[in-house]
Amino acid sequence: MEQSHGGYPPPSYQSTLESDRQRSLRTLTHVLYALYAVYWLSGGVTALIAIIINYLKRDDVVGTPYEAHFTWQIRSFWMALFGHLVAFALFIVLIGVPLLWAVAIWMLYRIIKGWLYLYDNKPLLNPRAWF
Repeated sequence: MEQSHGGYPPPSYQSTLESDRQRSLRTLTHVLYALYAVYWLSGGVTALIAIIINYLKRDDVVGTPYEAHFTWQIRSFWMALFGHLVAFALFIVLIGVPLLWAVAIWMLYRIIKGWLYLYDNKPLLNPRAWF
C-alpha cells in the first residue's frame, strides 16, 4: 500500500478548512460589533456578552486580520466603561450628562469605524488608537 506524502488532511482540504475558519471568524466579528452597537438599548448587557466572547475567542483570532478588530473592541469597551464611570461620578455636578453623551458618541464612532473597516476587509492599522 502506498502512503500519501502530503500528510493529512491534503493541502487543498487544509486551505478549505482555513477559508471556513476565516469566514467564521469574520462572521463572529460582525456579530460582536452588532452586540456593541445595541448596548444602549440593552442597558449594557450586550456589551458584557460581547466582551466575554472577545476574551474567550481572542486566542482563535491571533495571526488573523480579525485580531486587530478584537483589540479595538476590547479597548473600546474598557475605555467606554471608564468614561461612563467618570460621567456617573460627575453626574452630581451636572457635567456628567454631557460627558455621558460624549462617551456614547465616541463609542458609536469606534463601532462604526471598526465595522466599516471589517466590512471593507481593510485592516485596522492602529487598534490601540483613541480614534
